[in-house]
Amino acid sequence: MAMMNVKELEKKLRAEGFARFFTWQDGPNASYPEHTHPVRTAHVILDGQMILTSEGRTRTVKAGERLDVPANTAHSARMGPEGCRYLVGEEESSVR
Repeated sequence: MAMMNVKELEKKLRAEGFARFFTWQDGPNASYPEHTHPVRTAHVILDGQMILTSEGRTRTVKAGERLDVPANTAHSARMGPEGCRYLVGEEESSVR
């Protein structure tokens, strides 16, 4: 798979209303217990895979794929055996 252009991905997400961006990397089989975010988030998988469980459904997201999590939605995540590197976009909060 060709290297994904993070700046182009950020530009696309910005056009969809996302305001903040960061790239994150987790090691093999790293996990996050169930939690929520106050704003909608988008996760674009750059390398590896993420297994996300939300609302009783588990989904594996691989390099080149995107997963959005609505604001205040409980979810947990586990990374694949190779770890995972991903771009996160966060919507602008309406609370100031």
